[in-house]
Amino acid sequence: MALLLDKTRPTTVAELDFNVEMMSSLKAMLSEGDFPHILFYGPPGCGKKTRIQILLRTVFGPSVDKIVVETRQLKKGNQSATFDITLLSSPNHVEVCPSDAGMADRYVVMELIKEVAQSLPLDLGEGESAQRALGRMQLMSAKAKKGGSASSLSKAHQSSSDKGSDTRGLFKVVVLTGADLLSKAAQHALRRTMEKYMSTCRLVLVCETTSKIISPLLSRCLLVRCASPTDDDIVRIVQKAGQQEHDSTWRMAMRGKKGYERSQQEDERQKQAVPQELAQNIAVQSHGNVRRALLMLDACLAVQGSGQTLEAQMSIPVPDWEIASEEIATMALAQQDPKQVLDIRKRLYELLVNCIPADVLFKRISQHLNNKVDGSLKEHVAYWAAFFEHRCQQGMKPIIHLEAFITKIMALQKEFLTGVLDQDK
Repeated sequence: MALLLDKTRPTTVAELDFNVEMMSSLKAMLSEGDFPHILFYGPPGCGKKTRIQILLRTVFGPSVDKIVVETRQLKKGNQSATFDITLLSSPNHVEVCPSDAGMADRYVVMELIKEVAQSLPLDLGEGESAQRALGRMQLMSAKAKKGGSASSLSKAHQSSSDKGSDTRGLFKVVVLTGADLLSKAAQHALRRTMEKYMSTCRLVLVCETTSKIISPLLSRCLLVRCASPTDDDIVRIVQKAGQQEHDSTWRMAMRGKKGYERSQQEDERQKQAVPQELAQNIAVQSHGNVRRALLMLDACLAVQGSGQTLEAQMSIPVPDWEIASEEIATMALAQQDPKQVLDIRKRLYELLVNCIPADVLFKRISQHLNNKVDGSLKEHVAYWAAFFEHRCQQGMKPIIHLEAFITKIMALQKEFLTGVLDQDK
């Protein structure tokens, strides 16, 4: 059974519920044949990947939906050692997260983009041969080498357009997710690679913040900020998704029914699928994350049962990892001894094994701690959370830094309870 997140994902600009003006401008720019390197940034769940897919569909057509999951084997530079990287690919684009390769992310950037840029797009357009597409690519490359600027590339686009061919076969697109997680070496390698293969390859970078990305990369990309939706936007999205699911269930229930039963079902259809109060509660608890809001609605529908009407006052299911993070905060403040540290370590291991990112755990556990500790300890919780999260970004073992953070808070709590905490510190 597909999730509402996939069922209701917009496929055109007209179907978007927020940030429509920004997308309309981008679509107009791409429709004119101007496709620069683009960097999308914004908080989780604000629709970055959805908008990228819409733009790719605008340029290349429905072929970008023919996505397959691949595992590529790449070499570490001149070494004989290899490593595997998983990616999503279509005839016209490739999507990959280089940070999945750890410290080998720079080899992903260099080798994968080089491989993609040197191959012809498989979808060349109607009636176009590989030789003709290759000729247009060589034209683009020659003009790019002469000028080396965006203006020369635009002229090359215009020249190819004058000859009666579209720009679909001119380049491939590489979508790099988690760009803010790239190492500095990978970012510098990416800067050189994106300049070298500009004529046959465009990069679309996706990240949450630009603060971790080097300036040379930022200056070579068109920066597009995806703002989080407002609570009203999320309420509208949730109610729209709920109504679509409700109508789908109604159509299935109507099969084979006639007369009085059909009229009863018609009355049920007229009811609001998601009550206003429930939609507002979901919007508040989603914190501006559309993905989280739709998953919450899915959970509510699963709890209520198929064909049942959602209640305005029903409780929204909380993910297990959030319950576990709150329990860790409670355990750290309830008792401070080595046995408690071992119990907390086991819970942290379980969360990490289930793919909960360390930075998310730092944020959520510190929030729960701030809600429970005395006012004099709140600044200490914020300071040590930032301190150990910074160390975690530099290290390779998140469990060590998470455990160090918890034990530090336990020590501060014990000092506070015994009256030793220095208030002037």
